Amino acid sequence: MTRPPTAAQRRVIDAADPVTGRLRGTEAQLAALVGRGLAFRHPRPPHDHFLTPAGHRIREAEPEAEPAAAVVDAPRAETGVFTARVGGEEDPPDGGPSRVREVHSAWQGLLELRRMTNPDGAVDRPCGWERTHLVQAAALALEAAGHPPAAADAGGYRVRASPQPDAIAVRGPDEETLRACAATLEKAGWHASEHTDPRSRTRYLLASPRRV
Repeated sequence: MTRPPTAAQRRVIDAADPVTGRLRGTEAQLAALVGRGLAFRHPRPPHDHFLTPAGHRIREAEPEAEPAAAVVDAPRAETGVFTARVGGEEDPPDGGPSRVREVHSAWQGLLELRRMTNPDGAVDRPCGWERTHLVQAAALALEAAGHPPAAADAGGYRVRASPQPDAIAVRGPDEETLRACAATLEKAGWHASEHTDPRSRTRYLLASPRRV
C-alpha cells in the first residue's frame, strides 16, 4: 500500500493551483512528489511541476468533517478555491464583475492545463483532469461562455452526474437552453446529444469529453 504523503508534502499538494495543479515548493519537496507519482515536471521551460491525477485525488480528499456538498460550494476567498457553478446551489456566489473575472481566469487556466498535459498540446480537447472531474469541467465551460446557471428565482442550466461513468447530464428550462449549452460544450471539446427522460418525458443533454 502506498504511504501517505508527509505533512510537508501534503502542504505543498494542498497549496497547488486548484485548476492547473501547478506546484510551489523546494526542489527536494517537488522531486519527492515526482518520485511518488504525485507530480510531474513539465518538459518545456520553465519546467514547472504539476500534480498528476493521483496527486489531484489526494488534494481533493476532503477531511471527514467537511460536508459531501463541498463539490458545489461557492469559491472560498480565504483559500482561493474556485468551483464552477453547476446550477441549483442553495447559496450561490455573487454574479458580479469579480465572479466574471474568476471564471475567466479559471477557464484560461484550464486551457493552459490542456496545452501542458495533452500529449499533442491540444487546447480544443479535454485533458485528464477534466475526465476525472466531469461535472465541474462541463460547468466551467458553460459558465465561462456566459450561460446562466439555474437559480432559485430563474431558470438556467444544471449539470449533474449521470449513470454513465464517462458522461454528465445537463438540464435546462427549455430546448433553446439545451441547444445553446450543447453548442458551447461541442466547441469546448465535448460530445453532446439530446435525450428524453423516459419517466418525466423532459429533454436533457448527455455530454462526454471528446477523445483523439
